[in-house]
Amino acid sequence: MFEADEIRTDRLLLRRVRDDDLPAAVEILSDPETNRFNPSGAPSAEEAGEMLAQWQVDWERDGIGYWAVVLPESGAVIGFGGLRFHTADEEPVLNLFYRFSPAHWGRGYAPEMARAAIDRADLAGTDRPVVIMTDLTNEPSQRVARKLGFAVAGEVQRSDGPMLVWRR
Repeated sequence: MFEADEIRTDRLLLRRVRDDDLPAAVEILSDPETNRFNPSGAPSAEEAGEMLAQWQVDWERDGIGYWAVVLPESGAVIGFGGLRFHTADEEPVLNLFYRFSPAHWGRGYAPEMARAAIDRADLAGTDRPVVIMTDLTNEPSQRVARKLGFAVAGEVQRSDGPMLVWRR
């Protein structure tokens, strides 16, 4: 559907996740600081590996999924994000996700990656809306959503608690 395993932005390389991203996935996804607003808490190393494996399945099955976010000059994976098929309140949507290493927060990387993902969805002409789901108290993630032109459209109840749903 989206046909792009790799995209370059002004400062980032966004590429399909792969097996050798496991150390970065464990480091970033299991970091308690990156999960400060996650009602379920930080995933274990094993759970982070399972997340990475699921994202690879998403790419194979759907032709879309979360990217590894890489600094091209160093090759360092600094985060993960992008779009994947999801259901919110029984509606098929594209979930926009972003999680970055705390050392790279505050540099505008999340909005830069997210804009590329949204542009890709717009080019593909999908009929699914792009949504962002945030914890009720996750102000940093909500700031990114607002920068992208999203507004709160409602609230969903998940097994781990309520989440705000943001739409463009």
